[in-house]
Order: sequence, then structure tokens, then C-alpha cells
Amino acid sequence: MPKVIEALATMKNDQLATILPSPIREIDANFSTIPGILKLTLGEPDFAVPDHIKSAAKKAIDDDDSHYAPAWGHLSLRNEIAAYLKRRFQLSYQPETEVLVTVGASEAIYATMHGLFNPGDQIIIPTPTFPMYEAIAQAMGVEVVGINTAPDFILTPEKLKYALQTHPKVKGVMFNYPSNPTGVTYDSQQIQAIATVIAENDLLVISDEIYAELVYEGEHQSIAEILPQQTILISGLSKSHAMTGYRLGYVTGPAALMKHIGKMHQFLVTTAPGPMMAAAEEALKHGQDDATKMRDIYQQRRDLLLSGLQQLGFEAVAPGGAFYMFVKIPDFLNQDDVAFIYDVAEKVKLGIVPGSMFGAGGEGYVRLSYAASLEDLQEAVNRLSQYIALETTH
Repeated sequence: MPKVIEALATMKNDQLATILPSPIREIDANFSTIPGILKLTLGEPDFAVPDHIKSAAKKAIDDDDSHYAPAWGHLSLRNEIAAYLKRRFQLSYQPETEVLVTVGASEAIYATMHGLFNPGDQIIIPTPTFPMYEAIAQAMGVEVVGINTAPDFILTPEKLKYALQTHPKVKGVMFNYPSNPTGVTYDSQQIQAIATVIAENDLLVISDEIYAELVYEGEHQSIAEILPQQTILISGLSKSHAMTGYRLGYVTGPAALMKHIGKMHQFLVTTAPGPMMAAAEEALKHGQDDATKMRDIYQQRRDLLLSGLQQLGFEAVAPGGAFYMFVKIPDFLNQDDVAFIYDVAEKVKLGIVPGSMFGAGGEGYVRLSYAASLEDLQEAVNRLSQYIALETTH
């Protein structure tokens, strides 16, 4: 095992050194050492990839799709992404210049921020939210302007206007809905109201809509439909088709902006892998029923978990989308959410995530992923009930 020479021992990217590794994965790794623990920690669908999608990947391998694809992805897939977005969300993009295939939505977020922002720029990020957004911004020296959306976890025009009044140099807004971690989503009137403020201030909006197919009531409306000239839309197949390991995402937006994102993408990964693109093309072309079936099962799980948590005294609102429950710890229990989740793991072997890891407004909350079977979710409720009994009989 090599030991670095003393002269290099402190060599590092100073900006990156200020950022912790993914706190959610760190907690998940810690919990994995506990025998018999039931984890509701990661946003990892528990479904298998549908067989017809797996067959498409296998066929691509058998057909020797093993060489470099075009940097922006196979044109056939970009055509299918454009067709899917038009069919489902009334969005219009030119596949050749406005659709980019990425290695997951995570790479899409990184390439977008690095392609369009400079050190010292400011970006608004409403919280609680997915921690990666702020981590990427910080790593590249972009200043984050937070908007605490608690207690309803909704970004309103009023909150957005106030942030812009106090930070007039802001260049963009990072928007995620349905939301990780809260499950909050927005109807067309709410989206229109937010879009009006963004348009009035000539802001770029980076809209992460990876959970768009997992909306339970009503239809998802993309902000890109209202503000196509100001929106970079990020999505992928990981959540809708349980394809997290296939690492296939995409970015769409105006060609003048996409050329910079595409350049950064090419420097990062060169291109996405061919067999995975074949699988994504099949999912988009013939997999709408797959996403619908998964969504309906998630809704059943949501309802079971929500009912169980409310009966135990946890304050929770039914998520409008995604597969996360963001709940307030009851006042009669420890309000330090980090201490709380470790105590729960130790005493009743249940792994959940502290709300404070998702930014301001998440303190005193916990997130549970209901990408798990009904049996596991009922067992999670039972273990929380056991924990409350232990804590309230002292």
C-alpha cells in the first residue's frame, strides 16, 4: 500500500475540501453495519428493470455496440427523448442541437452548472432539497442563495421575489419538483406564478424533473413549457423505470446554452455507453405502462406509510409525487434529527435520514423512502411504534 510523499500529503482542491462526502450515503453505509436493520434511506427503486428494456441492452451488446457513440448521444435516442417530451409534456426540442444524453441526471446537473456558471456567480436554491445541488455549486465557487421554504416546503412567488430583492445579482434558480426530499409538487397555476417572476428578472432556471412520471394526482407540468427560452430541463430514466444503475439522463434547452453544457459533458465523460442508450430508447418508446404501474404501486405505499406515521403522532402531508415522506418528529421525542435517527437505528434497527441534511427548514424532520415493499413499510411503522413505546415508558 503506497504512502504519499510528505510534500504531497496536503495537496487538494481547497474548495472541494470544504464539502463533505454525500451525507446520505455515509449514513446508509453506517447503518449497513447493523445486523437486521431495515433501511429506508436511499432513493433507490426496489423494482427490477422491465424485461423488454433489459432485452434492448442485451441486443445492443450482442450487436457489438461497444465503440464510442457521438458525444451528445445516439441521434436515435435524442429523437426519442424529443418525441417523449413532446408527447408527455408538450415540449419542443431539436434533437440535433437541444438534446444531450448524459451519464445520469447527476452528471447532467454537474455539466449544466459548470457549463453555464462562473466562480462568484449566485444561484438560488430553495431548501430543503437534494444536497448535491449546493455541493456542486460550492465546489465551483458559485454562491448559493438559499430560500427556506418551511413549513409548507413550497417555493412561492413572494419568497422568490424577496430573495431577488436582497440578492439582485442572482443569475439563476435551481428548481426540483416533484421534490426530493419532501415529495412536494406544483400545479399549473403555481408553476405559472413562479415562471412569471423568473421571466421578469431574466433568470435561468435549471429544472430537475427526474420524478415527473411519479405524480399521484393531476398531471405534471414542466416549467420549460412556460419558459422554454430560459429553462434547462434535466431528467432521466432512473426513477421512472428503476434504471438507477444504467446511469442514463438527459438535458434539454435552448441551443445557445446547450452547446456549453455539451462541451462540459464531453470533457467529463466523452459520451454515454451505447447499450445503456439502447435500453433508454426502448424505455421511452415502449415503456410508458412500466412507469404508470410503478407509480400506482408507489401511491399505495405512500398511503400506507402516511396513515401509519400519522397514527404514531408524526406530522406529515401526503407527498404529491416522488417516493419520499418528509415528516416532523413528534414534540415528545428528541428534536435533534441526527441524534434521533441514530437512536432509532440502534434501538429498533430502522434506518432513516435526518431532515437537516437537506438544508435549512429540514431541522427536526426525517425523510423515509417508500421505495420499498408494503411489508417492509408496515414493519418500519411497527419499529417506530416500538421506539416510541421505549421512549415514552421511561
